[in-house]
Amino acid sequence: MNAQAEAMTDNRIPTQNEESAESLLQIRGLKKRFSLSGDFLDQLRFKGGKLVRHQEYVHAINGVNLDIHRGEALCVVGESGCGKSTVARIVMGLISPTEGEISYNGERIDNLNSRALLAYRKRMQMIFQNPYASLNPRMTIQQTLEEPLRLHHPDWDRQKVVTKVEEVMHSVGIDPDWGKRFGHEFSGGQRQRIAIARALAVDPEFIVADEPISALDVSIQAQVLNLLMEAQHERNLTYLFITHDLAVVEHFGTRVAVMYLGTVCEIANTATLFAKPRHPYTQALMSAIPRLEDDRPQHVRLEGEVPTPVNLPSGCVFHGRCPYANARCREEIPLLQTQDDGTRVACHAVEEGRL
Repeated sequence: MNAQAEAMTDNRIPTQNEESAESLLQIRGLKKRFSLSGDFLDQLRFKGGKLVRHQEYVHAINGVNLDIHRGEALCVVGESGCGKSTVARIVMGLISPTEGEISYNGERIDNLNSRALLAYRKRMQMIFQNPYASLNPRMTIQQTLEEPLRLHHPDWDRQKVVTKVEEVMHSVGIDPDWGKRFGHEFSGGQRQRIAIARALAVDPEFIVADEPISALDVSIQAQVLNLLMEAQHERNLTYLFITHDLAVVEHFGTRVAVMYLGTVCEIANTATLFAKPRHPYTQALMSAIPRLEDDRPQHVRLEGEVPTPVNLPSGCVFHGRCPYANARCREEIPLLQTQDDGTRVACHAVEEGRL
């Protein structure tokens, strides 16, 4: 096979049939934009003596392709505003995509109505970032944990629901006596344990965790993280883990997807990514991790500002801050290409051997 044919093979997006054997969830060509223009009357402008319609959008997600394998913890990292949480909410059906497809276990789910999606709600659960806002202040902990069970198992009697709630409370280190109390009576770490218990109550197989420890004290973060890892091993869970903490990624993740301005620039196994980051943006992220080693790589200082997602730059979205950018980078959007070690990188400099 010649070099051009190899490049075409690397650039081709795997089909659902090829990935379904090992992937639980597949994301293809995902895009999401949010309107900044208001309703129809707000969009009308006078320009050159004529009434014209002006529309402006925030391009939050721009062609994301991901596969999440059974039993793994795929960590999505990147700076604030890169689209990590938007991907998570689209996957869970909380917001709808502008373009693209999401398939769960080989079945497309992004185009389902709320009734049809209910069957997948039991298998897919979410843990939110802020434990102070994710619990209903008007409900006791017992009611909070019973609610998903009553929704997904309307045929269960009262005793079976109570028994299941006690079981899941014990599994996350919660005293069943907490059930009589309300969310405001607990600390942030305790509330997050309750939120985890709520997610586990219906025995899901896939969990989206949207920065579940970022709002907690450092002393509590390790406890919650270990709890998530124990649950994964005991229940064979698959995680989509959203975070900006690279120390957590190194400890928790199976694979890592690095995002920048709504695009995925690198996907690799955790050990490979930390040992040999390929993309210039990934290298800058890795160099920012505080370490004690004397031979650590020199800190990479990125020049310029993050472009606005309202007016995306042409070509590679990172070219304005990349020291290796050339004319091709400014004009042509790079595609994820598979390297010898399995890492997938979207970078013209890596493809051309300049980096």
